[in-house]
Amino acid sequence: MYANDHAPPHFHVRLSDGRQALIAIEDLSLLTGFGGSRVSMRELGEAMEWASFNRPQLLAKWKELNQ
Repeated sequence: MYANDHAPPHFHVRLSDGRQALIAIEDLSLLTGFGGSRVSMRELGEAMEWASFNRPQLLAKWKELNQ
């Protein structure tokens, strides 16, 4: 997550090979891959599971960094 980032509230997931994805905090949907590289929901499984248990904290941090 970055300060002064664009809407909608989201977080970044970086895979071990350098590919990245943006995940919406509201519904945990995949917003986009970075750099033209595609990232599948299967590859994001662990991050999505973690995020599903931590959505309130993610949204609070987004609001803190992006007010």
